[in-house]
Amino acid sequence: MDPFDTGSGGILRQPKSVWATAGASVVAFMGIGLVDPILPSIAQGLDATAGQVSLLFTSYFLITALAMLVTGFVSSRIGGRKTLLLGLALVVVFAALSGTSGSVGELAGFRAGWGLGNALFVSTALAVIVGAAAGGSAAAILLYESALGLGMACGPLLGALLGDASWRYPFFGTAFLMAVGFLCISVFLKEQPKPARKTSPLDPLRALGHGGLASAAVSAFFYNYTFFTVLAFTPFVLDMSPYRSGAVFFAWGVLLAVFSVIVAPRLQKRFGSLRVLGGSLVLLAADVLVLGYGDHTTAVVCTVASGAFIGVNNTVYTELALGVSDAPRPVASAGYNFVRWFAAAAAPYFAPKIEEWTDVHVPFVVAAVTAVLGALVVVVRRRALALPQAPDSARPGGTLMAEELRPHHAAEDGDTVFAN
Repeated sequence: MDPFDTGSGGILRQPKSVWATAGASVVAFMGIGLVDPILPSIAQGLDATAGQVSLLFTSYFLITALAMLVTGFVSSRIGGRKTLLLGLALVVVFAALSGTSGSVGELAGFRAGWGLGNALFVSTALAVIVGAAAGGSAAAILLYESALGLGMACGPLLGALLGDASWRYPFFGTAFLMAVGFLCISVFLKEQPKPARKTSPLDPLRALGHGGLASAAVSAFFYNYTFFTVLAFTPFVLDMSPYRSGAVFFAWGVLLAVFSVIVAPRLQKRFGSLRVLGGSLVLLAADVLVLGYGDHTTAVVCTVASGAFIGVNNTVYTELALGVSDAPRPVASAGYNFVRWFAAAAAPYFAPKIEEWTDVHVPFVVAAVTAVLGALVVVVRRRALALPQAPDSARPGGTLMAEELRPHHAAEDGDTVFAN
């Protein structure tokens, strides 16, 4: 089946509830890169240093990491719809409060609340889309991945367009869009069935006892340090206006989306997931190293190009997180995300510190090293990371979709897939 088929069950023929959830997902993922083009403006407006402004990412992702232990606990008790609405409500409140901040400390605190809301929403959105979509998991996963890519691409663009007038406007704009998403889900999405078994906050930690899942989480931890060095530190190095910086990261996001949804599954089918992941991590390491030592034009080109490698990595890591262990998918992905999002919190904090201690090049050297370390984990632990093979007939759209179509990976309410 072609998931883009406009017939019944195709990606374009979905219930209103699916489109409402997917649309809100786009805005949720926009919130990750929203502040990228306006980081220098925020620093100037709040009289803060690059290191202080980086706390906007650190607080956001630190809370996101910790929330991964409780999102399944919450959604398995109150249901997917209520979890989505709770997450959206928190984002609306804290995004709006972010726009009123009078200091970088206040803004970092509000971003932490935003991170909690986003974790609750995004961790449940995939399960809701799969459960409500027509045409099976293939179309649903493609729609979710498309929403993620579109959000990552449009976040910097929205930040640039609104942030050119004031760094506060992107936060108010996000609050408004998420409020619209809240209303749409309230109207169009019916409550999803609750899982038979309630999730404990300790279950994700127990799942990490599986060697394959732990290896995927450790490798992703190193990768995410590289990823968020690019996302959070590069805007200060480029030192461009919000419009120009937004254009750079919009192009970055477009490559991320294309390579995540279209290119990665084809590469996996031809070369295998682990070879693709290891090669992509090494190429990402080379890219950020050139970014750190090149001139301004080279830095722009390498920033955009990194989106391609990040898109490939995101897709393969998602597959590993969902399919490498026998743990229920919500539990496995929660444990995986609990580990890897700590790197997303660490990189924005340490990159400016490393620059202060050394020079502007060294943070990118560190980022290149962490990408190589991620690749080494894949090589050394390749047997533990090997996924069970599905029949070719079960691979309509790449290995990620094949994993989703397996019966023991059926969508479960409370799914904690923030793997991208």
